[in-house]
Amino acid sequence: MTRIAKPLAPAALEMVAGRFKVLAEPARLHLLNVLMAGERTVGDLVETTGLNQANVSKHLALLAEAGFVSRRKEGLHAWYVIADSSVFKLCDLMCSAIARKLGKDLQAVK
Repeated sequence: MTRIAKPLAPAALEMVAGRFKVLAEPARLHLLNVLMAGERTVGDLVETTGLNQANVSKHLALLAEAGFVSRRKEGLHAWYVIADSSVFKLCDLMCSAIARKLGKDLQAVK
């Protein structure tokens, strides 16, 4: 299938690269994966991921700044939720691509 690409301006390419850069950290992907099940507190995320609170908070701040998650305060707790549903599509695309590659690699070994 041939696809005609739309040329992107340098500023747009920088924005795309910045979003991918945020997703290039396994700990942030882990947090997003947990948040796909629904809204969680920082404490829940610490417990579920095994990361310490400082790391979770740092990664959530970067994810929020990039627009992937949003935060709401309720009493002493901060609740986080996926704010950009395109992250679901992106994860599905990447997981499918990885599964295809692993399948091809496995066939090559046989």
